[in-house]
Amino acid sequence: MTTLMNIGDAAKAAGVSAKMIRHYEQTGLLPEAERSEAGYRKYGEREVSVLRFIRQSRRLGFSMPQIAELIGQWGDTHRTSRQVKAIAERHLADLEEKLREIVEMKSALEQLVSVCAGDDHAHCAILENLAADSPSAPNHSASFVKPKRRGAKASTAHSGVADKPTTSHLDLMTWMRGVHVHRGAH
Repeated sequence: MTTLMNIGDAAKAAGVSAKMIRHYEQTGLLPEAERSEAGYRKYGEREVSVLRFIRQSRRLGFSMPQIAELIGQWGDTHRTSRQVKAIAERHLADLEEKLREIVEMKSALEQLVSVCAGDDHAHCAILENLAADSPSAPNHSASFVKPKRRGAKASTAHSGVADKPTTSHLDLMTWMRGVHVHRGAH
């Protein structure tokens, strides 16, 4: 007789979280668990083995559909190792392509960082390069006004700083929402 475990014990034995076990059941990677009379999930050694298989596959970066395919191969007594190897080779080719893309991104970002002065001036070569292919370079600072905080006084006498246009992240997000609304209105 197989000893059945609750979801917490199965998660611990497999090295995954209970949340992931429920997710794998919902996506069909793991068959729905048996239930106790009280409705609690119960798992045996077979399910724990599948969970370990999934964990190892995810560690190697296999996608969920690839893992489903591998689990299917694992359970197929008529499979050939050629079929399994083909899945792994496709994944390896995908990883090699992603690695090339990451190396290219890293190189491009290193170049951007190297041309940025990183000082207290507003000019930023990184932003200038990122916006280089924009259809037009709007004067963002002209249309941004720093919003006043609730309870803030209209006078700037206490701070000694007049309200100046700003291009903060929040202002950019406000501008982007305006662009989205504007485009949607046509």
